Amino acid sequence: MATEVPLIEFIDIYKIYVVGDTEVHALDGISMKIYKGEFVAIVGQSGSGKSTCMNIIGCLDVPTKGKYYLRGTDVSAMKDDEQAEIRNKELGFIFQQYNLIPKINVQQNVELPLMYAGLPEKEQEKRALASLEKVGLLSKAKNMPQQLSGGQQQRVSIARALAGDPSIILADEPTGALDSKTGKDVLAFLKKLHSLGNTIVLITHDNTIAAQAERVIRIQDGRITYDGEPDITKFASVAHAGDYVEDTE
Repeated sequence: MATEVPLIEFIDIYKIYVVGDTEVHALDGISMKIYKGEFVAIVGQSGSGKSTCMNIIGCLDVPTKGKYYLRGTDVSAMKDDEQAEIRNKELGFIFQQYNLIPKINVQQNVELPLMYAGLPEKEQEKRALASLEKVGLLSKAKNMPQQLSGGQQQRVSIARALAGDPSIILADEPTGALDSKTGKDVLAFLKKLHSLGNTIVLITHDNTIAAQAERVIRIQDGRITYDGEPDITKFASVAHAGDYVEDTE
């Protein structure tokens, strides 16, 4: 892995917001590498900087200083339209609240990013149905989102993320809106996707969820305080007392 080009590389990344006369360092000099095929959890409590980190990885925001390389290409200073193209081609997003459009059916929801990417309608349909089959929801393709359970809706969002064959699947608190059993099912599915070769970056505030990944990166006050194996007794020990069960965002 040492000679392999990282899929994601942050080099001394800062994100600084000016609030009145005060500078707020959401990210304060973060450097990290994530390689193709890894399952990494980025964990931290509310305000730690983990969501800012996700937004930069997902080309939803740009750093104030530093470099972000994706597949060896510097995307940190790209224009908005260039970053939009990267999002469409390289990234699949899974959100806590599913972000499904209620007025269109399941298949059409999965097709949306493919439409934005400019794929022909036949190819959109082919990929959407194949993706729904992967998550076990092919029979629900014509259903409306509100006809599905929370767990099924989250699987639709996973299908949508997979449809574009992304380099990276970014999962932002994917179990946050689910009961514990359904949340475990979704985590099990993410593990399955990883076993098939997908690169997963999971954003969470909950160390017990982060521990399901192969590798854990803890962020606190905009800095990395732990990067290593998912041993909760090790990476939780650097957090504030009481921070590692389940804090509320």
